[in-house]
Amino acid sequence: MKGRKGGGCEVEARRVSYTIRIPEKTRPSRILSRDDGGAAGEGKGEEEEKDRESPPLQSPEKEGEEERGSIRHVLKEVSCTAKPWEILAIVGPSGAGKSTLLEILAGKLTPASPSVFLNGSPAHSVQLQKISGYVTQRDTLFPLLTVKETLLFSAKLRLQLPAGAVAAKVASLMRELGLEQVADVRIGDEKVRGISGGEKRRVSIGVDVVHDPRVLILDEPTSGLDSMGAHQIVVMLKAMAEARGRTIILSIHQPGFRIVKLFNSVLLLAAGEALHHGTVDQLQAQLDSLGLQVPLHVNVLEFAIDAIETLQQHRPRHLQRGPPELPASNKKDRCTLQHLFQISRVADEDVLAGGLDASFSSDYANSRLRETSILTHRYLKNVFRTKELFACRTIQMLVSGLVLGSIFYQLDSGGGGAREKVGLFAFILTFLLGCTTEALPIFLQEREILMKETSCGSYRVSSYALANGIVFLPFLLVLAVLFAAPLYWMAGLHRSLSAFFYFVLLIWLILYTANSVVVCFAAMAPNFIVGNSMISGVMGAFFLFSGYFIRKEEIPGFWVFMHYVSLFKYPLEGLLVNEFSDPGKCLEYSGGVCLISGEEVLRQVGLGVESRWRNVAIMVCFILLYRFLSYIVLRCRCRCAHRGGLRRALT
Repeated sequence: MKGRKGGGCEVEARRVSYTIRIPEKTRPSRILSRDDGGAAGEGKGEEEEKDRESPPLQSPEKEGEEERGSIRHVLKEVSCTAKPWEILAIVGPSGAGKSTLLEILAGKLTPASPSVFLNGSPAHSVQLQKISGYVTQRDTLFPLLTVKETLLFSAKLRLQLPAGAVAAKVASLMRELGLEQVADVRIGDEKVRGISGGEKRRVSIGVDVVHDPRVLILDEPTSGLDSMGAHQIVVMLKAMAEARGRTIILSIHQPGFRIVKLFNSVLLLAAGEALHHGTVDQLQAQLDSLGLQVPLHVNVLEFAIDAIETLQQHRPRHLQRGPPELPASNKKDRCTLQHLFQISRVADEDVLAGGLDASFSSDYANSRLRETSILTHRYLKNVFRTKELFACRTIQMLVSGLVLGSIFYQLDSGGGGAREKVGLFAFILTFLLGCTTEALPIFLQEREILMKETSCGSYRVSSYALANGIVFLPFLLVLAVLFAAPLYWMAGLHRSLSAFFYFVLLIWLILYTANSVVVCFAAMAPNFIVGNSMISGVMGAFFLFSGYFIRKEEIPGFWVFMHYVSLFKYPLEGLLVNEFSDPGKCLEYSGGVCLISGEEVLRQVGLGVESRWRNVAIMVCFILLYRFLSYIVLRCRCRCAHRGGLRRALT
């Protein structure tokens, strides 16, 4: 082939071993460290549940050693070779160790000793992550973005190219993936109608090949697809390998006849051991030598999986010493879609001809400022297209302001009206700080995509944290104005333009504080149920200790700290100061003489005009604190995705 004159990247695993610790019993605290097996676990095989229990041990294992005590051997000295322009298929029953081996080859997991080589040189996890694209079994995509937008944002984050070159690259990639007809269709999910499952898988592949990796690793790329869709995916991968010189490694559970013919070599795993590594014809010969006749209606791989026990008893000894040399592919195996990739090739020969070191020159393609700008743009599209977060919330705030204004219409300026105003302020805080949990599922979905994208070096976690904080500022300001404008004047609050703007500022900060709290707990919680429970409990405790129900002097000494960390305390004080700090404000008259003024009431509770901006500053500090905590938690989670495997980090 013409492309084979270039470089390419040969990936070799030499006696790879991997072990995990299995906890003896489940502790209650583990509810905060893994998913509930609900939606996040759909479509995942038994193997993932077994393989993601805990981080690896750092000691080597003995060959053939079985589970003993709390240690399980997931892989036992597995060797294989994946060559450029070819597809290596890893097959085996559930629990064989396929996904674990893929994560090791992709640099997501670290084996006991360096045992992965690139073109004959030892490779570490960072090198493997740089040189490869890793497509997980689950399609982690934004459902409200179109196919073109998804690939375009990925290209902007992964490539350091001018806007025109990025657009041309994405157009070329969509032609390669056969996605031109659905370029402007949204990805979709169970709530939003979008593209088909096979097209989603193509988009997922496109996201991970947009930066032209030399090695493409796919975990069950045909899972959940019908026979035609599965065949089309593998045909596309075959064409990509032959035309672009990529090394493609994939795991597959039950390949059909047509799919098996597209594999250049296969690795058969069972219980963490390699039972065969070579071509399908060599596997056929091995079965024949054992007296196992493959029925006409069953393909070789499917029959080999059924005959696992027999193959384990006659495991070839050469697999323990390393993989055999594989014969070159025949020209008749070339894919008919190859010309599509030849037409849309973008400087691939130059990339393949370069050395491996060129791929490791920089950690990120863009600066932190550029990443923040791209992520903010993507975030805005998602926010404006999320009806529950934008349209419904906008209507909710406007209607709520009008309804509250009509209920507390033109409150009396005397003592009776003062009590009603305090009740109004308390309700405003309860309503605004407690009605933001509808954004929790969206943040949880974004967290999964964040961990997937940062694990492959698309952008920094800090860039995401900045974009997440910036994008909601104008949106929440609009909501604050829509809520405050009708309520303030209808309720007859302090008739001063400066007091009104201060009221809007407080409402804006209250909304942003609530948003920051949800972001923080979304980073910590494993799922919506736990996150919602945590937020509800914390908000209830903050309201209880705000000073509205019980004065600070009457709170037991060991609970006083809750009064000072309460998110309700400072905005409530700000609202009270804004309303009653007017020197001419009198709450009770007797014989034309003011007996109780607003300033006197504020002084009795330790408040004054000077606390107006102090409360604002404290609220800003709380916002920064919760944003910083969310960044720290997300950074720790993303580090787990780098070091301990993406599947483990997502759970």
